[in-house]
Amino acid sequence: MDQLPSKAQILDWIAQNPALSAKRDIARAFGIKGSAARIELKRLLREMEADGALEKRKRSFAPQGALPPVSVLEITGPDAEGDLFARPLEWDAEGEPPRILFVPKKGDPAMAQGERILARLTEVEGEEHSHEARLIRRLGGAKPRILGIFRASADGGRILPIDKGEDKEWRVARDGAAGARDGELVEAEQVGPRRLGLPLARVTSRLGDPAGPRAVSLIAIHQHGIPDSFPDAVLAEAEAAGPAPMGEREDLRHLPFVTIDPVDARDRDDAVLAELDPDPQNPGGHVVWVAIADVAHYVRPGSALDREARERGNSTYFPDRVVPMLPDALSGDLCSLHEEVDRPCMAVRMRLSAQGEKISHRFTRGMMRSRASLNYAQVQKAQDGQPDEATAPLLETIIRPLYEAYRALKHARAVRQPLDLDLPERRIELSEDGRVLSVAFRERFDAHRLIEEFMVLANVAAAEELTRLRRPLLFRVHEEPSPDKLEALREVAEASGFTLAKGQVLKTAHLNRLLAQAEGTEFDELLNITTLRSMTQAYYHAENFGHFGLALRSYAHFTSPIRRYSDLIVHRALILAHGWGDDGLSAQDIEMLEETAKQISDTERRSMAAERDTTDRYLASWLSDRVGAEFAGRISGVQRFGLFVKLDESGADGLIPIRSVGREFFHFDPESQTLMGADTGTVLGIGQRVTVRLAEAVPLTGGLTLELLTVEDRGLPTPKRRRGRSAPRKPARDAARAGKAKRRVLRTRR
Repeated sequence: MDQLPSKAQILDWIAQNPALSAKRDIARAFGIKGSAARIELKRLLREMEADGALEKRKRSFAPQGALPPVSVLEITGPDAEGDLFARPLEWDAEGEPPRILFVPKKGDPAMAQGERILARLTEVEGEEHSHEARLIRRLGGAKPRILGIFRASADGGRILPIDKGEDKEWRVARDGAAGARDGELVEAEQVGPRRLGLPLARVTSRLGDPAGPRAVSLIAIHQHGIPDSFPDAVLAEAEAAGPAPMGEREDLRHLPFVTIDPVDARDRDDAVLAELDPDPQNPGGHVVWVAIADVAHYVRPGSALDREARERGNSTYFPDRVVPMLPDALSGDLCSLHEEVDRPCMAVRMRLSAQGEKISHRFTRGMMRSRASLNYAQVQKAQDGQPDEATAPLLETIIRPLYEAYRALKHARAVRQPLDLDLPERRIELSEDGRVLSVAFRERFDAHRLIEEFMVLANVAAAEELTRLRRPLLFRVHEEPSPDKLEALREVAEASGFTLAKGQVLKTAHLNRLLAQAEGTEFDELLNITTLRSMTQAYYHAENFGHFGLALRSYAHFTSPIRRYSDLIVHRALILAHGWGDDGLSAQDIEMLEETAKQISDTERRSMAAERDTTDRYLASWLSDRVGAEFAGRISGVQRFGLFVKLDESGADGLIPIRSVGREFFHFDPESQTLMGADTGTVLGIGQRVTVRLAEAVPLTGGLTLELLTVEDRGLPTPKRRRGRSAPRKPARDAARAGKAKRRVLRTRR
C-alpha cells in the first residue's frame, strides 16, 4: 500500500477484527512496510489516541469506549427477570460502562454477586445490553472492599478503615478518589495485589458525612452488603397488588383474633385466639388458633418480588430503621393483619390437652379479621388487672383465655425442658437526629412468652404436617454443641463454682440445671451468655436434623413470612400439599431447595452481624462522652491479646489490651481461659468482677478500650523489683502455676 489508511479505515478494521488490533496487525492488514511507513503509522495511531478515537491497551488499540473480545468482568447480580449481568473491571471511558449479559453454558458453575470471571464477549444489537459474555475461567471472589473515612492529600488520599481490628490505612491515587471529599465516608476496593507498604485502593462509592443523622445503620448496610433499595420492577409488582378475593378460602372472620406485637411494630403477620375445647373427651383442654398473613398469595414463585425476597432472605432490624424483605405496600399494608380489615391468611387450629400437649391440628387457607392490634405491655397490664379502653372489652372473652392456654403450654414446656436462657434485650432510644438518648434493657412479660409458645406450637405443627404428607420443606435445624465448646462451657462453670455433668448424652435439661444453679447469683448473666456462645448456629436445611435448643424432633418456620423467606417456602409447601391454589411450591422451588436453604442461612447471619455492629457503634457513641469514667463489669472473654469485659450498666463489651494489664508478663492458658502473671501468679479469668476506666470510645468502629483498675475489689499486686539483671522466667514454675489456675480462681470466687 503506497499510502497510510485513513482514520476511518483504521477504526473500521479494528471494529471488525478486535482480536487483531496491535500496531503490527494493523500494519500487516494495510500492507505497510518499511521503517519510514511504520513510523508514520505509529504517529497516526498516537494522533487518534490523543483525539480520543482510540485507547491503547498495552500493545493493542481499540475504539474509545470499546471492550476487548476477552475481558475480566465482575458479576453484578441478577435483574428483576433473574438474568445475570456483569460489568467490565477496566473502564476508563466517559459515561457508564456497557451492560453485559452473562450467558452460562450447561455445566458452568453458579455465579455469585461480586465474583470475577474471564469471559469472551460478543456485541449484540437490539437489546438493552450491549454485550453477551461466556465464561472462559473463574477468577475467584471480589477483591477486598474497604469502608472507611477518606482523608485527602496532594497525591490522592488515604482511607482509614472503620472495621474493628483493621488499623492499616489504604492509599488512594489521585485518579482513584472518584471526587471524594476529605472526611467523607467511602466504600473502596483493592487495586492490584497487596505488596509491602500501604495497599492501593480505588473509591467506588461516596456515602456522605459519617457523623450525619442515621449514619450508623447506613454504615452497617453498606459494610455487610445488605440490599436497601427495591428495583423498579419489584416496586411495580407490589404497588399493582390489591385485596385478595375470598374465592375458596375458609371464612374465619367470625373468630375473635387479635394481634400482639411490640408497641412500635409496623407489620403484623400473626394473630392468635384461644378458647376452651368443647369436646367432652378433652376435659380442661384448649383450642388455639394461630393465623398468619398469606404472603404467598402476593409473592408468586418466579416473580420479581419472589426473586428479590429470596436474595434478601429476611428483614434486617436496626434501632433507627428496618430494611424489609418486602416493599412497604405489602409488608406494611396488604400482608399486615391490621384490625377490622379483611386479610387473607394461612391458619392452623390446634387442640391441646389440659397438660398442654398437642392432640391434633388442622391447617386451612382462609380470610380473617383482627379484632384489635395490641402491644405486649398493654396486654400484660390488662391481665394484671389494669385494662385500658382497648383491652377492657376483650379481657374476659379474649385475653384471659389466651393466658389459660399459655399456662397449659408452660406446663408442657417444663416437661419438654427446652434451653431456658434468660438474656435481656437491649433497647436503644434515639433522638430525631439519630443521637442516642438512652440504653436500657427491655422488659419481658408473660405476654411475650405467651406469643412465643403459640408460635413454637404452630411451627411444630407445620413441620409435622408436611412430614406426614411427605412434601419437601425447609426445616429449622439446631444441632447440639460440639465437644470443644461444651468443654469450654464446663471450664467456665467450674471456675464460677458450678458443675456440668460429664460422661452422658447432653440434653437441654442438663444445661437448664446449670443455669438454675447460677440464677440469682453474681454469675447469672455470665453463665447465660457463655451457654449461648457454646451453642451452634441454627440454620435452614431441606433435611430434618432436629432442634436441640427447643428440644424438638421436628421444627420449621411458618409464622413470619413477611420478614423471613423460609416461612414463605413452608406456606407454599402447605398450599401444594393441600391443593389450595396454583401459587404453591413450584418445581423450581423444589429443585433449588438446598441452595435456598444455604442462601437464607447466609443472609440471616449477615443481618445478625449488621445488627450487632450497629448496636456496638451506638453504644460506643453513647459512651464517648464518658471517657475517663469508671464502670463495673465482668470478664467475659480471655485472649492472648487481652481481656474482654461486659459492662453492667449498658451490656457493652470492651477490650483491655494485654499491654495495659499490670506490670508483669502474663501467660495465656487457652484450656482454662486464664491469664497468669509470671511474677506474682495473679490469675485473671472469665467471670471475675472488675472495675475499669473507659480509655477510648470510637463510634465509627464501635470499639471500646478499657483500663483495668481492680479485680474482685482488689488492685493488681505489684511484682517485686529485682536488683541487677532481670532473672529469667522459670518455665517449670509457670507450668505449675498454670496447672493450679482453675483451683486458684475457684477459691478466689468462693
